[in-house]
Amino acid sequence: MELVVDIALLGFMVMAALAITRLRDLFAAVMLAGIYSLLCASFFVLLDAVDVAFTEAAVGAGISTLLMLTTLALTGRYEKDSPPPRRSIAAMLVVSAAGVLLAYGLSDIPVFGSADAPAHRHVASYYIESTAQDTGVPNVVTAVLASYRGFDTFGELVVIFTAGIGVLALLTMSGTWRDDENGAVPMPNPMQEQTILRIVAKILIPLIMLFALYVQFHGDYGPGGGFQAGVIFAAAIILYSMLFGHSITERVISPRLLRSIAAFGVLLYGGVGVVSLLSGKNFLDYSALSDDPVAGQHLGILIIELGVGLTVASVMIVIFSAFSNHKSSGESAP
Repeated sequence: MELVVDIALLGFMVMAALAITRLRDLFAAVMLAGIYSLLCASFFVLLDAVDVAFTEAAVGAGISTLLMLTTLALTGRYEKDSPPPRRSIAAMLVVSAAGVLLAYGLSDIPVFGSADAPAHRHVASYYIESTAQDTGVPNVVTAVLASYRGFDTFGELVVIFTAGIGVLALLTMSGTWRDDENGAVPMPNPMQEQTILRIVAKILIPLIMLFALYVQFHGDYGPGGGFQAGVIFAAAIILYSMLFGHSITERVISPRLLRSIAAFGVLLYGGVGVVSLLSGKNFLDYSALSDDPVAGQHLGILIIELGVGLTVASVMIVIFSAFSNHKSSGESAP
C-alpha cells in the first residue's frame, strides 16, 4: 500500500511539474507550484522526514506562493508571446553529458535504507544515542542543526540576512523604491476588494501567528524551530498586507523596525558565541550559559532558535515590503 501511495505522489508531482512548464497563465502556474510543494512535503512525511516536510510546506507552499503572487502584481498574469527558442546542438550535448555523469554518480549511491550506508555508520548513531544526554533536547534534528552543527546554521542565517540586504540594495540602486513614510508607492491589489477573503483572513491570521509561536518554542520537543516559525509568522503578515493594504501594515511594522529586528536576530545568535568565548569555552559552546552543561545547551538552543526566527521573519517581510513599494506599470494580478 505504501508503494502505491509513493508512486501516486510521484506521478502527481511529475504531472504538476510538466503542467507548470506548459502553462501561459502565471497565476495558475503559481498555484500549481504550491500544490507541487505540498505533494513534495507529503512525500517527505512518508519518508519519516517530518522536519524537512514541515520546512517544505512552510517555504514552498506558503511563503514562496505568497511572494510569487506579489510578483504577479508587478509582471502581469499572462506570459507574453515570444519567438520560439533556438535549438542548439552544443547545448543538447552538454545537457546529455551532464545527465550521463549524474547517472554514473547515482550508481554508486547506497541502497535506500541500507544499514551499511556511510551516514548510518558514523555520526548518525552517535546523534541518536547521545543527543538527549548532551543537549537535553529530545528532537534530534533540532539538536543537530542548532548545536552539533551550529556553525553551519549560523552561516545559513547570515546568508538569509545578506539576501535581504541584497534585495534592498538592488531596488535602492535602481532608484525606483522609496522607504520614507510618505513616498511609498503601494502596489495595485484587487484582493483588497474580496470581502470573503478578508473575513476568513481575520479568523485565520491570529491562529497562524499563534501556531508560529508554538512552532518557535516547541521545536526542541517536536518538528519545527526558528526557521519554520519565522516563515509562518511572515506568511501571516504578508497575507494581511495583501488583503488589507500595505500602508496599513506599515503603520504597525515599519520597514526600518523590521531591518533592525533582522539584524538583532543575527547579533543574538552570534552574541551567544561571544558569551561562550568570554566564558573560556569554544564559540557557540552553549554549556557556558549555565552551571549545568546540559541545561546550558538547552538554553543556548532556545536562544539561537529565537534569533533565527526573528531574522527569517523580518527578512521575508522586508523583501515583500520592498517589492510592494516598487513602482511598476505592469497589470494587476487576479
